[in-house]
Amino acid sequence: MPLKKKISIDYVMEKASGPHFSGFHSPTATASSSPFSDANAPNPPFVIGVSGGTASGKTTVCDMIIQQLHDHRVVLVNQDSFYRGLTAEELKRVHEYNFDHPDAFDTEQLLDCVLMLKSGQSVQVPIYDFKHHQRSSDSFRQVNASDVIILEGILVFHDQRVRNLMNMKIFVDTDADVRLSRRIKRDTVDRGRDVSSVLEQYAKFVKPAFDDFVLPSKKYADVIIPRGGDNHVAIDLIVQHIYTKLGQHGICKIYPNANVIQSTFQIRGMHTLIRDQEISKHDFVFYSDRLIRLVVEHGLGHLPFIEKQVITPTGSIYTGVDFCKKLCGVSIVRSGESMENALRACCKGIKIGKILIHRDGDDGKQLIYEKLPKDISERHVLLLDPVLATGNSANHAIELLIQKGVPESHIIFLNLVSAPEGIHCVCKRFPSLKIVTSEIDIALNGEFRVVPGMGEFGDRYFGTDD
Repeated sequence: MPLKKKISIDYVMEKASGPHFSGFHSPTATASSSPFSDANAPNPPFVIGVSGGTASGKTTVCDMIIQQLHDHRVVLVNQDSFYRGLTAEELKRVHEYNFDHPDAFDTEQLLDCVLMLKSGQSVQVPIYDFKHHQRSSDSFRQVNASDVIILEGILVFHDQRVRNLMNMKIFVDTDADVRLSRRIKRDTVDRGRDVSSVLEQYAKFVKPAFDDFVLPSKKYADVIIPRGGDNHVAIDLIVQHIYTKLGQHGICKIYPNANVIQSTFQIRGMHTLIRDQEISKHDFVFYSDRLIRLVVEHGLGHLPFIEKQVITPTGSIYTGVDFCKKLCGVSIVRSGESMENALRACCKGIKIGKILIHRDGDDGKQLIYEKLPKDISERHVLLLDPVLATGNSANHAIELLIQKGVPESHIIFLNLVSAPEGIHCVCKRFPSLKIVTSEIDIALNGEFRVVPGMGEFGDRYFGTDD
């Protein structure tokens, strides 16, 4: 039998430094049928809703975002395109028609349009004639699937079904006098109306609709931009956030409480090593410890802090932050115990509790042993388990912590590798908890093992896999 050529650690680290994206791998094993199992499927588009009062600068904000996202495919869908065409009777009394009421829009068609774009299909968006108050019968706007979909309009936050399709909601907040002056200019120049009719419509319909429908929807916004397109700082921050989300695994867009540490060639190289079935136990432990330390440090970054000033040896004042004092770790026995040393190295004297979850028989009944700090309800908890597979054990551990009085938002779950199914299971059930992982794998296989995965982590780490 030929001997397998020994590959040096340095060689593997160097070869791992090729182009890659965190959390994406070429399939090397057959995964079970699941909504997460296709590693080559494109990520769903990032949907941004932009709302605000009439002439608040929504379109300007959208244009600035599109310009800065020049290296991504971005489409703009205007709610105005989905105005209902007026009937002959409504046209006779057009000055009494309220174009700022939710019923003025065909929300069902808008929903269908966005759903098709999100599924990767092209759509035909209607073209609305503001002078004749009708849709064009022989022309439309072809909109193709894209990386980013921007949905803009005064009432895009009004319908919950539309809001639920959005990954980010932006409200453009501009002074009412500024908005009125802009509306007069737009409607007289672009839409062929006279000033008196614009003012009459504003007083009769626009302002009441803003107070009744638009302004109340402001509470749904994730970001509020004062001064609209003049607020370059806010728009720059939004674009940076979008770039971050576009680089994430698709499931992190669905669950913002799931966090993958930024991948580097070193991280990718260490994953290459610990996933290799031929690696020695010594090297497996060494590189696992390095990765665990990075995950722990990243997890600590999600803890609250307070500002603190100190005097440096030069006699100067340095303004920094003070670490969270009420903290503890909890390891899920036994694989989670492999992460304890890294936590102790980062947090001197930290208390660490343990939870043992054991499946009893074929009925799936869980027997739980726990040894936790008595004051754990007053602490932030770092829950430790290197592999998140189905999420069932994690859910039982989290439920126990909550029963002990730990607020869900005070729990940070740390692991090295996660299956999308596990993230879905945990994040959907505990939306206020945070997950921090170093990579998201393809899926679970038919035996509910993470693939490509790392095998039985506890056995490999503690040397009990023989």
